[in-house]
Amino acid sequence: MKNSRASEIDTFGGQAVIEGVMMRNKTHYAIACRKPNGKIVVKKEKIKSVTHRLPFLAKPLVRGVVGLFEMMKLGMKALNYSANQQAKKNEKISNKEMGVTVAIALFLSIAIFVVIPFFLTRWITTDRGFWFNLIDGIIRLTFFLLYIIIISFMADVKRLFQYHGAEHKTVYCIENKKKLVPENVKAFSTLHPRCGTSFLVIVLGLSIVIFSLIKTPVWYLNLSARILLIPIVAGVSYELLKIGAKYQKNWLFKLLIQPGLWVQKITTKEPDKKQIEVAIAALEALL
Repeated sequence: MKNSRASEIDTFGGQAVIEGVMMRNKTHYAIACRKPNGKIVVKKEKIKSVTHRLPFLAKPLVRGVVGLFEMMKLGMKALNYSANQQAKKNEKISNKEMGVTVAIALFLSIAIFVVIPFFLTRWITTDRGFWFNLIDGIIRLTFFLLYIIIISFMADVKRLFQYHGAEHKTVYCIENKKKLVPENVKAFSTLHPRCGTSFLVIVLGLSIVIFSLIKTPVWYLNLSARILLIPIVAGVSYELLKIGAKYQKNWLFKLLIQPGLWVQKITTKEPDKKQIEVAIAALEALL
């Protein structure tokens, strides 16, 4: 790897997939997976972002919303590819099947993290102002933490979290202009300020503030507004995450990203050498 490519480091990100890692920069993404026979396969493609055709969608606040939906689409594609690398020929998952699965997961996420906390809060308090939104936010955060703690005990999820750790370590290695070899990668932390986990934590915290702007006493309008405001919360959270990662040595922004780093101690695990090799393969494909 040549250090001349280090100017791209601030654009790298990714996610863990089934027995693999997806890495991306502004123009391309690469998925690396280890097949059951031990071989690492890599797929690289160009990112077809709507912001390339419509530059105004890359403006602050708007780009976070667009990026969220595009990342969900790309993440679904990467998961589908990685799942099919582990499956037999007659067990391949179609894009349609994966799309239905993601749609169901999205519906359940809104139900569990928005709808149920809303009605539980209505049962706990008659207040419809600050205390309502604070209790609602605490319940949502509690549900989120319980969810990731519970699934972290599952063997498949634990491996996914190990690949998540491998992804972070590998990105750190290139950011520090070190040669991409397992020994160098292993020395870095599994916690990264630009992680999607940190983004979700900021979303949960910021939603308490933004949802407080809803003043209607009509419960179904209040609930509908919460769901409709999710893209706005995501857009603002994205900007805060980027600023926090850029100025992470500043005490104020360090405080902003710290809760996300704490939660990453659950969503990332220490990877083994073979998992690190997969993450390196994905990142090298982009270099």
